[in-house]
Amino acid sequence: MCVSEIAVMMGSDGRTIPLSEPGTVVVYRRERRTWLMERRFPFSLEADAGLAGLRKQTGELIAFLGECRTLVARSASGALFFGLEKAGCQVYEIAGTPLEFLDTVWQEAKEGQEAKAPVLAGADIPAPLEISPGKYYISIREIQGKRPEMSSKQVLRPFVQHGAFTELEIVCDHVPPWIEVEAERLGYQLVSERMAQNEVKVTLRNSPAGGCC
Repeated sequence: MCVSEIAVMMGSDGRTIPLSEPGTVVVYRRERRTWLMERRFPFSLEADAGLAGLRKQTGELIAFLGECRTLVARSASGALFFGLEKAGCQVYEIAGTPLEFLDTVWQEAKEGQEAKAPVLAGADIPAPLEISPGKYYISIREIQGKRPEMSSKQVLRPFVQHGAFTELEIVCDHVPPWIEVEAERLGYQLVSERMAQNEVKVTLRNSPAGGCC
């Protein structure tokens, strides 16, 4: 994996957009502590292409990325996300412009420890609140409202992998795809409930046999 390159799914306004929306994948290269635009690739999923077409588009995107295996988008889900994960890509869900998060993502990818890389100098990563023994709550929507450069993966992945909970309630604007992957891998029960148009409650339940391996 080339950690000196980071790909960003961008809209015409220069901000990140969901992978499902038409835009441009821009690969940035870090040279002498400066980020330079390396290459661009217009990308738009064809809704009517079917599974074979989606696989073809995913393959084209992976081929364009080359050795770059770090990609940032506003959100990611579905078969394209799983195809990228299968190819060894780290997909980050972050809202904002590249200059707001490239250094942070680079540091995390370089160290391979997302939770240990601070999003902002001197800033602590929020943790779920224990509302009763073994039961925790956190609002990703509230956190990202104050700090949009922070991803759900940065905040929650270590906590989810550690498994020291019986129930974790997460309020977000969509179900983060990485949580679905981790829930299946670790044997957690996942239940999602739409609370409002842009608000979803995700509940993870960890049975006594569950937890991090």
